[in-house]
Amino acid sequence: MDSLEGGAVNQTQTDLDRLQRMTQTITIDQLITMYYFEFGNNYVFNGERHDFWEFLYVDRGEIEVMADETLHRLGQGMMIFHKPNEYHRFYATNGKAPNVIVMTFECHSEAMGSFRDMVVSLKDEERNLLAGIVKEGMNAFEFPFRHPLIRRDDAQVGSEQLIQCYLEILLLRLLRRQTLNPRKPLLSSAAKEKTNDELGRHIANYLDDRLNTMVSLDEISRVFMIGKTQIKEQFKKTTGLSVKAYVANARVEKAKVMIRETTDNMTEIAEKLGFGSVHYFSRAFKKRTRMTPTEYAKTVKARLK
Repeated sequence: MDSLEGGAVNQTQTDLDRLQRMTQTITIDQLITMYYFEFGNNYVFNGERHDFWEFLYVDRGEIEVMADETLHRLGQGMMIFHKPNEYHRFYATNGKAPNVIVMTFECHSEAMGSFRDMVVSLKDEERNLLAGIVKEGMNAFEFPFRHPLIRRDDAQVGSEQLIQCYLEILLLRLLRRQTLNPRKPLLSSAAKEKTNDELGRHIANYLDDRLNTMVSLDEISRVFMIGKTQIKEQFKKTTGLSVKAYVANARVEKAKVMIRETTDNMTEIAEKLGFGSVHYFSRAFKKRTRMTPTEYAKTVKARLK
């Protein structure tokens, strides 16, 4: 073989090697769990943290998801990704029983960095891919799914590989959407601001339900999985008040209602609203209304005559 022919052969082999080494943008290393859940309308998942990726998709209903210190509201057709070691929890909302698809997996591809904090509404083609994942999951594993996944004795050929293929394609489609619209975040800043306002309202509702007890910032932080600094900043931004001032005002407003609408005496009202004594109740009431509870009661009675 002369040198010219040998060079051609070497070039051909180089081209073949290049073709065989196709670029893999995203490769799923391991499927860990997959679930299709049908929850009740009061369901609460208290939360977890793990060192692999997870996505949650709302197939029906509505949920609120806490991801580290950020609250998200997800409706039908929306998906959220949880990055490794991110603490996350969720609960049903608006009295709607949600159906959700949850999948966890290991993926060490660099491109997965684009899925950090991603919340997105799926398009039809993407929902079809997700349906394919669930369908092949049912072909491969016993249903309802459990952890660890149990392979079916009659699993159809290639089911597990198709799960991997469909998942990689789904991720690539979402990645392409983000790449093509780099200045248009999948969750807009307006949406983030809305979820933060909703967080403030949820904390306010939590406090309203517990006016008879002393709720600490530590308790709020533990319940909502949010740092105390963010609680103080976001609550003040939403309500215009500190947590302490809000509770004080809410107690007085509730006392007004009780004076008008119940037969409880002032001592009973003070006890039900968590005041240490009727004297402390009277002083707090006067501070905010410029009259004592008894004086307020008389004005109400006079107005009702």
